[in-house]
This record gives sequence, structure tokens and C-alpha cells, in this order.
Amino acid sequence: MTTERTTERTTERTTERAAGPDIALFAVTASGRRAAQEVAAAIGGSVHPLDALPNVWPELDGAVFFLATGATVRLIAPLLADKHSDPGVVCVDEARRFAVALAGGHGGGANALATRVAAVLGAQPVITTASDAAGGTGLDELVELLDARVDGDLAAAGTALLDGAARVENPLGFPLPPLPPATAEPRHVIVISDRVRDAPDGGPVLTRLVPRTLVVGIGSARGVTAEAVTATLRRLEAEHGLDPRAVQAYASVDLKADEAGILAAIAPAELLTYPAARLAGVAVPNPSEVVRAEVGTPSVAEAAALHAASELAGGAPVELAVEKIKGAGVTVAAARIRPRGRLAIVGLGPGAADLRAPRADVELRRASIVVGLDQYLDQVAHLLRPGTEIRSSGLGDEEQRAADAVALAAKGHAVALIGSGDAGVYAMASPALQQAGEDIEVVGIPGVTAALAASSLLGAPLGHDHVLISLSDLHTPWPVIAQRVDAAAAADLVTCFYNPRSRDRHWQLGVALDAFRAHRLPSTPVGAVRQASRPGQRVWTAPLAEFDAGEVDMLTTVVVGSSATRMVAGRMVTPRGYRWTQ
Repeated sequence: MTTERTTERTTERTTERAAGPDIALFAVTASGRRAAQEVAAAIGGSVHPLDALPNVWPELDGAVFFLATGATVRLIAPLLADKHSDPGVVCVDEARRFAVALAGGHGGGANALATRVAAVLGAQPVITTASDAAGGTGLDELVELLDARVDGDLAAAGTALLDGAARVENPLGFPLPPLPPATAEPRHVIVISDRVRDAPDGGPVLTRLVPRTLVVGIGSARGVTAEAVTATLRRLEAEHGLDPRAVQAYASVDLKADEAGILAAIAPAELLTYPAARLAGVAVPNPSEVVRAEVGTPSVAEAAALHAASELAGGAPVELAVEKIKGAGVTVAAARIRPRGRLAIVGLGPGAADLRAPRADVELRRASIVVGLDQYLDQVAHLLRPGTEIRSSGLGDEEQRAADAVALAAKGHAVALIGSGDAGVYAMASPALQQAGEDIEVVGIPGVTAALAASSLLGAPLGHDHVLISLSDLHTPWPVIAQRVDAAAAADLVTCFYNPRSRDRHWQLGVALDAFRAHRLPSTPVGAVRQASRPGQRVWTAPLAEFDAGEVDMLTTVVVGSSATRMVAGRMVTPRGYRWTQ
């Protein structure tokens, strides 16, 4: 009984993607090179000559060609291996009208890249993958999300799913993205499970997705044979119905690190080993004082399985799926890593689509339920997949929205909680994480904050030490806010004011500016940005002595410079060094 492994190349590519995509762009005409530079500046990557393609291909996550599709096909054909390891390939025409998802990029890589490139160039993405063209979740994407092995006809199952003729069974409760509803009598059943299951006679066709949820613990006498270990491992399937492809790892006590019979039986998988003292602290249902006397822990198989599973689970719950089985000089047990609900806390940025992080789009399509303020949901409604459940609410319900999102994730759903700017800055991450327990997986997606959006429009006012202060006293008493304002003014910090002024809170900004006037020169620059990156955007500056708080509202971000901040060619600039140099 052994675990399957992906190819070395696929494993390396996954590691690279975690650090950021490696994208190469190729062009031969002047206009193509200009477009390539424009795309590279927006999404990352570098422009290469065509003759560099064979050398850079093995390291790429994506390749964008500003060429005819026929020419691109001829260039990449000798390099293609399979969709699991090939980079996503996109082809852009000379007129920059279309970005064609051509090949590669398993799990929608080419399609996502085409969409990003098209957004930069104002082009139309051309996507022919059936599930993506229909806006739904493809079965190959589901396989990748689950890191699952496939038992059955994946192509036929995917077609049935797209046709609404497949029923998905998810007994372990994985947090799945929205799936096409079954609108017809199912001709296919897709089961997501670590257990074996026979195909029904005369019923729907069965395809099984086998996620790697199991960790097997092994204990043995010294000199145990590989045959004895193998025979006992097989009983996990024969007697308990566990699929051997669901095994993620094997574990034992460190005294067995060189046990040849165990190593041979599980090859090419590795054996995780732990000190007896550590395993002795694991609660198990079948401890043995005989085993304790021999190796220093009352359990090897059960304890090793549970301990290794806990280490690999990343906080997910672990259970003993099969208690200790005794063989000829060997014991085995299996622990299961249970899936958790998933909560993605997504910052949408200041409002403009091209300032929203690409990963935010990915998470919005990954979620089966999206929770947020109604106006923010309107911004991203076009990104959501068919079947996504929307939980919308109005202003002032932040804590309840956070509570709803956490509760839904705790029930096993894939949830996205959205907000503007960065979710961790005066936004939804804090109230959500105050309530979220270890029973859910939390993913944070950063966004461009109001302070950063305003700063980029004003110039570079945040070039040195700075502080963010909200002037809203809905959650913080005004005396505390005033104390912080006085401290920032006295410390000569550039200060960015959030929530500066509303209809009912119209005097606080004036008081705050007066505090700064006591510590700054009258000429100190003050900048303001209203509706950054949105329709109606306004950017203005004035000296501290002349800045009119009456021009400001809740949609405005105000930045007060330090003693080193200057206006240079109409822009606010705070030098990186403390003293101003020209």
C-alpha cells in the first residue's frame, strides 16, 4: 500500500507558484513589444526574445505570445508535455483585440492568464474550455483543489457535470466551490471520498475523487518482513474500506526509522518518525503496557498515525479512522484529517477593477457563499460563478456580517467575506477573526488600502514614518482618539485620517487639524482624496493653515504631512531620510 506522487516537475512548479507566478512574454513587432511591456508592468513577468523560449519554458507558470495563433502553436508544440505541468499559454493578436487561452495551465491557468492580460489591454478574453466558458467549476479544477486521485472517466464525468446530469456526493464535507446543479436525471455520480465504493449495476456511471486524507501509523517487531507489513496494510482496504490512494503519509516511532521491512513495504513513500516520549503523550484507545516497556510509549501505530496527521493537518481536526490492526509482528492504524470550512477574507481595494488583487478574483470564484455590503457585492457580482449564494446587508452591520460568515464557514462551506480596501485595515478581518476558531481555515487576501490609494494620487506622502487614525467614535471613545491625534502630532508623524467627517460627526476633523497646527508650520502640506479610483475622484492639497475641513466627507481620506513633507511640482513628498535634501 503506497501513496502516489506527482512528478518532480509538477511539485517544483507548485512551490514556485506559492512564491509568485513566473510569466514570460514574447513579441516580434514593435507594437507587440510595447503591448508586452505594458502587460509585464501590470501583472509581472519579463519580456524575452523568441529564441529564449526553450530555455525558460521549464520554469514558467505562464507564457504570453504577441503572435498569430498558428505561429504560437508551432513554437510551443515541441515543448508541450501535459496539462498538469505545462505553463498556461496565451496568444494576443497584433491589434490587441483578443487574448486567446491556447494551451496548458491545468486548473484554468491559461484561462485566468487570458482574463488578466485582456483586462490590461482592454481586449476580449477568448476561452473555449467548456466549464470556464459557461462560468462553472470544472471537474479538473475540483481535482486540483482537492489534490485528489481519480478513479473513473474524468472527461465523461466533467461533461455530465456541465450538462447538469451529474450528482456530486461529498460525505467528508469538503468546502467546495459552487457546482452546476443537477437539472436532469443523473447519468453520472461523482463521489469525493477516501473510501472504496463499488460501481452500481445498471445505475449512473461512477467516478471517484480520492483526496489524500489518511495517515497510516506502523509499529512492528524488529526484523519484520516486508510481506508481513504489506499484508497488514492491505487489510485497511479489504476489511475497513479505505482507499490506499488516500494515504498521505506513513509514520512510526524513531526506533523504526531504519526498519527494512517497513521501508520496503511503503516504498517509494517516506516514513515519518517521532521520539517515543512524544508519542507517549498522545491519547489512544488501545494503549499497551507491554509496548511501553519495550519502546517507551504505550502506542506506536495509533499514536504515530494521530500525531503525524495532526502535524500535517495545519489545524484541521484529526480522528482515528481505523484502530490498531494486528498482523504477523506488525500493527497498523489509520488517522483521518477532516476537512474544515473555509473563510476567505477579501479586500477589494479602493474600487477600480485594475487595483483589485488577482488573487481576490480567484477567491471570489472559489467561494460557494459570498458575504458583504450590498454595494461591494455589486462591484464583483460579474466575477461570481453560477450557483454562488450571496448574503448581502447594508451599512452598519459589520459585526453581524462577520458573525454570519464565520458561522457559515464553521458549517463546512467555502465562504468569502468581502470589504473595501484591505480587509485588515479598519475593515472585516478583525471582527471575523475575533470570532473564528480553529474549526475553520482562514485565508487573507490583501487589498490596496485607502491610505495607499490616496498616497499614490497625492505623490509620496507616506515616504517615512506614518500613522493611520480613524476619527470615527462609533467604536472608540473620542477622548482616546484625541489622545492619539495629539501623540501623532507631537511625534512629527505623517498622519492619514480615515472616516474624517460625516453629517453627524462634522467637528472632529477640525479639532484634529488644530492639534497639528500646534506642532507644525502653517505651510505643512495637507492632502485629500475623495473617491480614490472611482467615478467622481477628486484630489487636492492645501497648506495646513488654509485647509478647509468643510470640503471633506466620509468618502475622503486626509493626509497631514510631517515637518519634512514638501510640495514638489504639485505633489506631496516625504523624504525617506528624516531631513529634507534637494
